[in-house]
Amino acid sequence: MKYILVTGGVISGIGKGVIASSVGTILKHCGLRVTSIKIDPYINIDAGTFSPYEHGEVFVLDDGGEVDLDLGNYERFLDVTLHRDNNITTGKIYQSVVPHITDAIQEWVESVAQRPVDGDLADPEVCIIELGGTIGDIEGMPFVEAFRQFQFRVKRENFCVVHVSLVPQPSSTGEHKTKPTQASVRELRGLGLSPDFIVCRSEMPIDQSVKHKISNFCHVSPEQVICLHDAQSIYEVPLMLEEQQVSHLLSDRLSLNLDTHRPRNFMKKWRDLSIKHEHLRNTVTIALVGKYTQLEDSYASVIKALQHAALACNRKLDLKCMEAEDLEEEAKNTRAVKYYESWQNVCKCHGIIVPGGFGQRGVEGKVAVCKWARMNKKPFLGVCLGLQAAVIEFARYEVDPKMACDFESAGLKFVGQDVEGERMEIMELDHHPYYVACQYHPEYLTRPLKPSPPYLGLILASCGKLEQYLARGCRMSPTDSPESSDEELPMPPHLLVNQTDKPSMSPARRTPPPSSSQKSASNLCESLSPSCSTPKKRNTVDAGFQTHDQEAE
Repeated sequence: MKYILVTGGVISGIGKGVIASSVGTILKHCGLRVTSIKIDPYINIDAGTFSPYEHGEVFVLDDGGEVDLDLGNYERFLDVTLHRDNNITTGKIYQSVVPHITDAIQEWVESVAQRPVDGDLADPEVCIIELGGTIGDIEGMPFVEAFRQFQFRVKRENFCVVHVSLVPQPSSTGEHKTKPTQASVRELRGLGLSPDFIVCRSEMPIDQSVKHKISNFCHVSPEQVICLHDAQSIYEVPLMLEEQQVSHLLSDRLSLNLDTHRPRNFMKKWRDLSIKHEHLRNTVTIALVGKYTQLEDSYASVIKALQHAALACNRKLDLKCMEAEDLEEEAKNTRAVKYYESWQNVCKCHGIIVPGGFGQRGVEGKVAVCKWARMNKKPFLGVCLGLQAAVIEFARYEVDPKMACDFESAGLKFVGQDVEGERMEIMELDHHPYYVACQYHPEYLTRPLKPSPPYLGLILASCGKLEQYLARGCRMSPTDSPESSDEELPMPPHLLVNQTDKPSMSPARRTPPPSSSQKSASNLCESLSPSCSTPKKRNTVDAGFQTHDQEAE
């Protein structure tokens, strides 16, 4: 087993997660099996109770683990299924009495690194570990010390350190400054870890003279200084790393025995994806009506799912985020300007998505936009609370299973249920271009090359291409897909129950791959089965499902 530790310096939020995912993507394209571990030094057991305003989205794993959003990046980039133990927190370590915390951390890492994550039950060959925060944070000291010991435990040829640091460029001078990186590397060395590679993050490309200066003062060769400037999309990051021979450098350092000859189609899908993203011309505008829109990371997976679907449809995503409270009648009197601006954005959009949320705040705004989408035949997708708002708007009644027939006779179809037949999971509306909602969370399984079917259906309907897509047997037209790809994209859950995903049983559900068989509503409900274990329940509003918890923000 080979271990790659990714640390950060100078500031947090520098992009360690994307860089770690990109390194894993390159190694996976080289034929290696890769797994990932994210270490969060906070005292909490998990990220489930964090405020979305401060911490961003809580990503839900297949086994119900509530973790940092970086693990979502790992799953999307590497196309793997991680477990709750792939996220290590100080709280998890302290949850039980251990004789030595550093030994417990090392044993945890070794154990989790051996768990298969790609579905073929084969042991991973490389484990990429991201240490959250920055070097020098007091809460991260036990983990730094654990890895100082760990490098001798697994031997140097099996362990390397990638340090990510900021190289600022003050506007007053226009010159890249290397002192912060020098200080960060010096502190890392003082704690017993010597970086094998230094990834320099910057706004603009770094000159060779700056690169050699960092090499000279940080005791690494110039080839080991990797420069990453801001890019138009994260799909360019693996390509930028590979252009600087990262796979060869890692192969030499860790004795990976990789073939130095790269075939012409090496990472071709990523190159095509990056080129396609860069040359998109047509735009699709989607209105996201949420409750935590001040921080974009609050809806990270939803936004990624929309981007993946838009990319598959050869469209550039123009996302308009607006607060649900600004759409309520009360805002008309208290925040008139915001009220009219928000409704103007809703009216201009091509499609609407109402994602999940907690508590009663903003529910009336979500209900109002559901009504507008229904009456004006605007493509609509509701997720979690979005489904409940759509049902409340349609009938102002809770979804009692006994009332399902009455709903369906009025045109609101419940085409998916849980295995007990008690919880309504998927709904659609007759005589509407696309009015679909689901109680589970399909965005957690989206992939750059395999967009989530409900989100794909929303984008297709918003572009006016859904009927054409269905008529072609769920294939894009030649003008909407790259010539090199003839892969069949997933079927969107539109109007036909056999085109929906099977929901899982966890409160924050992930959607498994779509079924290709043709089933009636009753047959589908009978065939549904849980795809993951049930995690602990979170405080959430099930406004339409006979539970009314208090707001947990």
